[in-house]
Amino acid sequence: MTLDAAHIAYLTGHHQGRLATLAPDGTPQNKPVGYRYNPGTATIDIAGQNMEQSAKYRNIAAHPDVAFVVDDAAGAGAAGMRFLEIRGRAEGTVPDRPGREPGLGAHIIRIHPRRIISWNIDPERPGLQARNLAD
Repeated sequence: MTLDAAHIAYLTGHHQGRLATLAPDGTPQNKPVGYRYNPGTATIDIAGQNMEQSAKYRNIAAHPDVAFVVDDAAGAGAAGMRFLEIRGRAEGTVPDRPGREPGLGAHIIRIHPRRIISWNIDPERPGLQARNLAD
């Protein structure tokens, strides 16, 4: 099972999120990041300048379990809030990326989703949704 169409549409409609990792000593780190949903691999790909030198890249080498959140407010109050949390395993990789954006390094963090938790993402199923995904 992979992400459904509503969750993919939400991810592709946004390009900033927050990545939570654990440092080698176990302390948490939460950083804003740019990302792209990769339909070819069904992953979240996070790129940046000198990614391989960043704390988050070192963190996933020590602790590959991560949480990634994208959220926004489409209206007022709780009914207008939306979020998608993806829990999964991350890896540092150098994919074949022709047409890489200028200024971005070759290394990326690639998140393989294992669980999703969302609020008001699917208009057909408003409210809280949670499910595990197959590896």
